[in-house]
Amino acid sequence: MPSSDAPRWLRPLGPEVRTLPAGQWWDAVRVPLATGLRILEQLGSRTGAVIEDGYGGVLYWLVPPGEAATWDVPPARVLGAGSHVAVPPRHRTYAPGLHWRVPPTRTRHWTDPVHLHAALRRALS
Repeated sequence: MPSSDAPRWLRPLGPEVRTLPAGQWWDAVRVPLATGLRILEQLGSRTGAVIEDGYGGVLYWLVPPGEAATWDVPPARVLGAGSHVAVPPRHRTYAPGLHWRVPPTRTRHWTDPVHLHAALRRALS
């Protein structure tokens, strides 16, 4: 049964990873794990949902569509329209593999792009 606390794009909840299009409900900002951990520390409670790919060594933040389209902050990569992101089921909050490092809720899945961009720049300096 779907959780009413889940964002609409994450319902219905299923037991498997799904590939969803970026650019519709969110864009994703993909960051190498070491940099991502520094960003998480800086953002603290201001972070939105974060997907961790434990095998690929990357973290993904979700931001409003188009809000990070002009960012040029390698090695981070913005995945917008035309990209797809593997999304774990909401209950998968543990490693190994793809899981939610910070699970989404209906009201908190995006990270404010201004805060994320600033934290990313600080983590890379």
